[in-house]
Amino acid sequence: MKVRLGRLPDDLERHLTDAEPDASGIGANYAEAYLKAFKKTLEDGRRVSSRRRGLRLTLKIGDRVGAALMNRLEHGPDVRDILQHALTEAAAGAGVTYSVDDGVVCIEIT
Repeated sequence: MKVRLGRLPDDLERHLTDAEPDASGIGANYAEAYLKAFKKTLEDGRRVSSRRRGLRLTLKIGDRVGAALMNRLEHGPDVRDILQHALTEAAAGAGVTYSVDDGVVCIEIT
């Protein structure tokens, strides 16, 4: 079952410019803005949420939890790639598949 969670912010790319400096090296500001699209309650009552604490990214779907590290050395230096790899790994840990279709975050629950 494929579920549409939320739309990515239109001003997401501004978090990558020099106007909003980010000394984290992993794009913490970009990741926080991106993860806001992951908040939703599914039709069956399960909550979907995601958060970042330091390098660790957590994706929760009901009682299933997936976690991943935002690894700059392995997936960097582009912060978009770092976040995408971490989200894919966290989604797999939670038992879902993650994708973005036309700016909308989707998960496929198996």
